[in-house]
Amino acid sequence: MTSPLELNYQPTLPAKRDPAIGCIGSGFIMADCHLVAYDAAGFNPVAIASQTPSHAAEVAQRHGLRPYENYLQMLQQEDLQVVDIAVPPDHQLQVIEDVIKHGKQVQGILAQKPLGTNYQQACQIVHMCHDAGIVLAVNQNMRFDQSVKACRDLLDRKCLGEPVFASIDMRAIPHWMPWQERLGWVTLRIMSIHHLDTFRYWLGNPERVFCSVRPDPRTATQFSHQDGICLYILEYSNGARAAAWDDVWSGPAREGAAADLGIRWRLEGTEGMARGTIGWPEYPTRSPSTLDYTTIEDGEIWRQPRWNEVWFPDAFVGPMAGLLVALETGEQPEISGQDNLATMALVEACYRSVAEHRAVELAEIMQ
Repeated sequence: MTSPLELNYQPTLPAKRDPAIGCIGSGFIMADCHLVAYDAAGFNPVAIASQTPSHAAEVAQRHGLRPYENYLQMLQQEDLQVVDIAVPPDHQLQVIEDVIKHGKQVQGILAQKPLGTNYQQACQIVHMCHDAGIVLAVNQNMRFDQSVKACRDLLDRKCLGEPVFASIDMRAIPHWMPWQERLGWVTLRIMSIHHLDTFRYWLGNPERVFCSVRPDPRTATQFSHQDGICLYILEYSNGARAAAWDDVWSGPAREGAAADLGIRWRLEGTEGMARGTIGWPEYPTRSPSTLDYTTIEDGEIWRQPRWNEVWFPDAFVGPMAGLLVALETGEQPEISGQDNLATMALVEACYRSVAEHRAVELAEIMQ
């Protein structure tokens, strides 16, 4: 039996944490995730603006920032090296165009997922930032969930051998954001995008995906949508397979029945396997994600490393840390805009698969 591994589940932090960060958006994700995580990491957010100035002022007071009536004013008056954006996806293109035009000292942008309202718009954003010489990172933060990152470390060390099959099973009832009704989005571009990106993080880009969806009966009483419950299968050229069940209905748990909520994942390899849970559905309770793993070398035991950090908000350090490291080293961030295009293409392929009732090659979208 070998000794337990010290798994790498933390992001790489920059040597310098003082680049000035300007924040655009003051909703939950910015106020309770980004800024809480940045404070813990010692990053340097200095100013904030949003479409609701009074709310931006409240968040500014809470986190010790300078509030602005609008983000154009902030870009003109602050000497910012980085802009952190948390706005609805159908506003993000315009905001990034304005940052490029008016943020004369800005070197890096952290954009929200989804990067655009579709793959074409995401490509437009990536090309704009490239042409302007601005480093673009995407806040695809599930990669920095502690169990997801630790599993990637097991794969990098070849502890599990060659990956054979991975799965994610989500039963959760999220709080919907007001703009989702406007866009008619429920799961594919909100939660499934995280799982598709996680499969890419673990296994690389698949050849094709087949997706089936149906409306969530509960949310369907509030607004029309097609992607409440999503099932999809990813096929890889090396024979690996991945599948997910993303269920934001989760049965009549809000209508009187008992709840059975959670996110469970599993990855099987030729030399071992890992399984885990994601603690996010229990937010705001701090419930760390878990990972157990077993290998042929270890024998018939399950290793169970544990940690105190959680996805929301602690993992939000990762995307910003990656951007700051990229600005220091001159390399691209791990979740660069260019890399994230493959995740956006997978989401687009899922929609096409649903519409055409067939498996869709990733190359069809990225051609």
